[in-house]
Amino acid sequence: MILSHSLKFIFFAVPRTGTHSTREVLRPHLTEEDWEQQVLKGRNLSPIEEIARIGHGHITVQELRPVVTQDTWEKYYKFAIVRNPFDRFVSVCSFLNRDNPEFRAHPSLWMKAALKRPRFQSRVLVRPQALQLRDKDDEIRLDYIGRYETLQESMDSVFADLDLPTVFLKQRNASNHAHYRQYYDDELRQAVTAYYIQDLEMFGYDY
Repeated sequence: MILSHSLKFIFFAVPRTGTHSTREVLRPHLTEEDWEQQVLKGRNLSPIEEIARIGHGHITVQELRPVVTQDTWEKYYKFAIVRNPFDRFVSVCSFLNRDNPEFRAHPSLWMKAALKRPRFQSRVLVRPQALQLRDKDDEIRLDYIGRYETLQESMDSVFADLDLPTVFLKQRNASNHAHYRQYYDDELRQAVTAYYIQDLEMFGYDY
C-alpha cells in the first residue's frame, strides 16, 4: 500500500494485480511525508504502528480506515487494481509454487486440493479481492478501480486524476504460467466460482 500526503492519494495493493509495476511508477513522485508498506522487495513499513504490525503490504480498507482521519479518508483519492479471479488464482498458485515440481507436473490437481483447505483460503494472497476493498458496510467506496487486463490504461487514468505525467509501466514480479483457461476443468471452475463469487459479481468478471 502507498499513502501519499503530498499528492493526497491512497493505493490499496491487491496481490497479483501488477502492484509492483504500479508502485514503481508511483515512487518517484513520493516525498518524505508519504509512506509505503511492502516487504517483498526490501522492507518498507508504515509509520502507523497498527499498519506496520500487519507485516505485509496488502492492507485492507477496514484495517486502514480506523487509523486515518476522517478528513484524510474523505479527501484523498483512493484506488486499487483488480483482476479476473480465474486468471488471478492461477497466478497466485503459480507464484506460490514457483519452485515446486509437483505443482508443475499436476497444477490443476494441486489447485483443486489447495482450495479445499481453509488455511490456504485464508492466505493474504488467496483471499477474495472484495474482502480487501470492502468497508464495514460491505460496500466498495473507492474513487477508482482499475483492471489488470488494461493496466496501462487504468494507470493512465489514475495519473490523469492525480495530475501527473503518463508513464509506461514495465512488467514486474510476473509468475510463469500458460493462459489461465488451460488449467481449468469443470470441477476447478466450479470451485473457483464459488470461492470468488463476490469478486465475479462486484467487479463484473466471468470465465
